[in-house]
This record gives sequence, structure tokens and C-alpha cells, in this order.
Amino acid sequence: MKTFKLLGKFTKFEIFLLTFSLTTITTFFRIFDRKGYLNYFVSLLGAVALIFCAKGNPIGQVFIIIFSTLYSIISYKCAYFGELATYAGMTLPMAVISLISWLKNPSNENGAEVKVNTLKKREYLIGVLLCGVVTLAFHFILKALNTANLLVSTISIATSFFAAYLTFRRSPFYALAYALNDVVLIILWAFMLAKNSSYISVLTCFIVFLLNDLYGFINWKKLQKKQNK
Repeated sequence: MKTFKLLGKFTKFEIFLLTFSLTTITTFFRIFDRKGYLNYFVSLLGAVALIFCAKGNPIGQVFIIIFSTLYSIISYKCAYFGELATYAGMTLPMAVISLISWLKNPSNENGAEVKVNTLKKREYLIGVLLCGVVTLAFHFILKALNTANLLVSTISIATSFFAAYLTFRRSPFYALAYALNDVVLIILWAFMLAKNSSYISVLTCFIVFLLNDLYGFINWKKLQKKQNK
């Protein structure tokens, strides 16, 4: 039975990207915040999670599970029930499912990376249909809860669910879907930052996430090409 190695090797660019991400988050925290340590820690954790996910390493999903739990707490405090529902109700359980899926499908070439999957059109269609149903259902739930920034929160649910679905199916396009979700969240937390400067770490976190997810897509396409050979 094929098994995973714990960490795997990091390229020089990956080390640079991780260092840049952690340094950027820390710098903004030290300059503009210095109080929201939970936001700061969650941001650092998220950056570490994404570099492992970009490498196709299941450890990234373990970090996503922890990140989702803590991020849900932050979202609850801000009355961002859309984010709370997304991460506690979708991202967290989907990360658990994705972790199982990734562990069951290691690459033949590298014991520290998942086997990249090529989805058929039918599977993308299923994902879109499920996304539509989930988004519609959550929209009315969030509306009933008087969720702050309802429209943006609803869009966040749609992009996050589709990204989680693609992650579970081991598609390189999961990273592009999450990159789109990052853009939505940057807008969402910019609203909160205008009211409270302590959320600068969270906003910076998703800007860093955007860079990491774009790299994740590029790297997964490389992995797919290498594995197909």
C-alpha cells in the first residue's frame, strides 16, 4: 500500500513564498494591530496550510481543519454568519473529507504529494449544480440571521463550496476557485477593517492567500503534467 511522507522537499521559491507570506502578515500586525493575536495566529496558520496544499501534501488539509475552526470563531464575533456557515458548515467537514481522499490517493512518483485528478465535464456540472443548491439555501438562512454584507457573504459561500468540491475531487482548478474566493473575502474584510483596525491581519491573510492559491494552481498543473508522463 502506498503511503505519504510527512513533509517532502520545498523548492527555493516555495521557501521564499512562505517566508514572504509570514513576514508580510507579521509586519502588518506589528504596525497596525498588536492586539488581535487570534487573528494574527490564524493568518499565519492559513499561510502555512496553503503552501502545503499547493504542494499537494495532505498535511495542508490538517492545517485547514484547524484554520477553519479558529476562523469560524472570528467570523462569529463579527456577525459574519456567512463565513461562519461556510467554514464551520462546509470548509471544515470538506477538509476532513478531502484529507481522507488525498491520503487514499498518493502519487506514484512522490510520496509527499497527492495524485492529481482530471475531472470529466459531468463532474464539473455536478459541482455547479450542488453549488447552486447550497448557495440558494444558505442565502435565505443568512438573510434570516441578518448577516452583515449579505450579498458578499452569499457569493463567498458559492465560491468556497465549489472550491471545496474541487479540492475533494483533487482537481488543479480548486486553487483558482479559492483564488476567486480570496478576492471576495478581501472585499468582505475590508468592510470590517474600516470599522476596526484589529482586522488588518485577517485582510492581509487573504491577500497572501490569493498569491498562494495562484501558485497552487500553477504547481498543481506542473504536478499533473509530471504524473501523466
